[in-house]
Amino acid sequence: MAIPFLRQDPLPHGVAEEVAPGVRRILCNNPSAFTFRGTNTYIIGRGRVAVLDPGPENAAHLAAILAATQGETVTHVIVSHTHRDHSPGAAPLVAATGAETWGFGPHVTPPEAGGEGGDHGFQPQHRLPDGAVVEGEGWRLTALHTPGHCANHLCFAMDGNGVLFSADHVMSWSTSVVSPPDGDMADYMRSLARVMAREDAILLPGHGPPLRDPKPFLAGLWAHREEREARVLEALRKAGRATAAELVGPVYGPLDPRLVGPAGRSLLSHLIKLGQEGQVARGEGEAWSALG
Repeated sequence: MAIPFLRQDPLPHGVAEEVAPGVRRILCNNPSAFTFRGTNTYIIGRGRVAVLDPGPENAAHLAAILAATQGETVTHVIVSHTHRDHSPGAAPLVAATGAETWGFGPHVTPPEAGGEGGDHGFQPQHRLPDGAVVEGEGWRLTALHTPGHCANHLCFAMDGNGVLFSADHVMSWSTSVVSPPDGDMADYMRSLARVMAREDAILLPGHGPPLRDPKPFLAGLWAHREEREARVLEALRKAGRATAAELVGPVYGPLDPRLVGPAGRSLLSHLIKLGQEGQVARGEGEAWSALG
């Protein structure tokens, strides 16, 4: 089942656009093979507002947020997860506004344990466990703990307008990288099932344009992950014994060189999940083999 990705996003960097009632989006100018055209920052409410995902530490983006909220008061800085393209911008925004910070917690995986892209400096003043509510003048968000892409990842459901801020759990332009040890494919699939069971009218992702009518897109994501897992298992059976890196070519085919490493990390996450299910086993070193 093909995923109907949205790869046209004409929003200029630094310009605030209204994407849902009470929600404005500003696009940071930090494009890459993993961030598409950049990180989405969302301004929630009017007058006394929240800023969700202030992005990387980027002077131009900070200036754009401050310009978009001129005459308003930023009361909350909310972080969906602690990757370096989402949370480092919190500190300078707090310094400029006096707002307080909210998030699930600090980055779960310590620096010495590996992982990719973690921001180990962010410590929220207010922690948001699953189901916690954060609210302000005219807006109310419920936190949904959705680990998988990142262990402390949160989506946020907004009361009254059918909006789910899906951050990097569901992006509209691409699938999410799931990189162990902080990323976990079994967690990702459980979190995806949770989002699929909802009836949101629009998903506002961390990268890419708004995703309206999300049900077909979510179904495509689920089918894609299941197909990828089946291909991993088939390739491992053919190889007899192989590392995740050795399986990238047979499973993914030709790739942009920049994506080979991340593809290997996601593939490793599939192998770990299959290992937990008793379908594969890790031998000596980094090699895996199929069981049965």
